Amino acid sequence: MRTVSRTDRASRLIKAPASRVYRAFIDPEALIRWLPPEGMTGEMLAFDARPGGGYRMALHYADDTPGKTGEHSDVVETRFVALNPGRGIVQTAVFESEDPAFAGTMRMSWSLEPAEGGTRVAITCEDVPQGIRKQDHLAGLKSSLANLAAFVGG
Repeated sequence: MRTVSRTDRASRLIKAPASRVYRAFIDPEALIRWLPPEGMTGEMLAFDARPGGGYRMALHYADDTPGKTGEHSDVVETRFVALNPGRGIVQTAVFESEDPAFAGTMRMSWSLEPAEGGTRVAITCEDVPQGIRKQDHLAGLKSSLANLAAFVGG
């Protein structure tokens, strides 16, 4: 049986310069404050901001939502494919899970484009694991973008 690849996208105008938005991606303390979607908190387990480096983050659910990795948590291992200061970030992400529905490598491309009033931040997630429900993923991406906007002041 052939698995169908899925791509999810979200974007938001953020009222901050691209340089400030970019810094929020390469500072581990900043990343754990804005990346976890509403209802989750983040814990940075490792961080290396360079191409070929990456980070390992645990995401903990505030409620009884079952996690991909543990009872109420997800652990994700990322690798930075490209870091383009002020322009974007490409990374891969793998969730730790024994459930094959969450297996595979998801490619996440964040673009930062100058726009009137700030920066248009767009995220494209390719090869989204089939166990991640589309509506939940889109809600999570939009929540993270809203958190990023609040974090950088826009």
